[in-house]
Amino acid sequence: MIKSMTGYGSSRKIIDNREISIEIRSVNHRYFELSCRVPREFSFLEEKIRAAVKNRLFRGKVDLYVTIGSDENEQALVAVNHGLASGYINALKELAQKYGISDDISVSLVSRYPDIFNVSKPEIDEEKLWNEVSEVLDEALGKLIDMRQAEGVKLNEDISQRCETVLGLVAEVEKRSPQTVEEYRRKLTEKIQEVLCSTAVDEQRILTEAAIFADKIAVDEETVRLRSHFEQFKKILESDGSVGRKTDFILQEMNREANTIGSKVQDAQLAHIVVDIKAELEKIREQVQNVE
Repeated sequence: MIKSMTGYGSSRKIIDNREISIEIRSVNHRYFELSCRVPREFSFLEEKIRAAVKNRLFRGKVDLYVTIGSDENEQALVAVNHGLASGYINALKELAQKYGISDDISVSLVSRYPDIFNVSKPEIDEEKLWNEVSEVLDEALGKLIDMRQAEGVKLNEDISQRCETVLGLVAEVEKRSPQTVEEYRRKLTEKIQEVLCSTAVDEQRILTEAAIFADKIAVDEETVRLRSHFEQFKKILESDGSVGRKTDFILQEMNREANTIGSKVQDAQLAHIVVDIKAELEKIREQVQNVE
């Protein structure tokens, strides 16, 4: 069953005292394009995330946001840069002595200067963190795919209905086309009788002219190919995986057949039917642009 390219999914979990949040949005795009935003300190996760997403989504522009909190039980090591602290203190004392200002140096004052403290955290267990992020990612992707599938059901209903409409119009073309040949033969006979002012008409000449006209406006091959394209189109819609590009190609072939029919018909009623066929094909094409 087809899936839409539009969807949204999110998940937030607290695993081993660390909060992990992932949000995914996807919209229409000709190919697969992923924009992944991961906190800089966890950038090593990006390639794994990309591979996991690409394994489940085949088409669409995807924006993915990852937020990873700190482990509340994680102990950070804070060390004092004594050399730098001593330099700041001596410089402050020098200012006080030279300009005769009060010497109010305090710990809180010195601690405000940059790089006084060196903060280091325990080395991250990358494999463990990836397993935790992967769990949240799977849930967010599942919700996104569920939404895309639900939208796909609606798309499939609309596309299928429009396909039936086009096939009904094709049937009208097939029914009307032979009638135009008979009407042409009758009008040609009347015209010749009018010109010759006689009822004596060369029937063989009329039949020959009608045959030439019938061959010129024949659309049997085009309607047969058009029906064949629709059969293939329906099978593609029912298949698994990414079908958007395949359906787009088949629609191009359908439009080509419709244009050929339009160039052949010389009847106003048929011309209107062809316009309706092309209009419905365009609406189907617009819907197919949403299909993964």
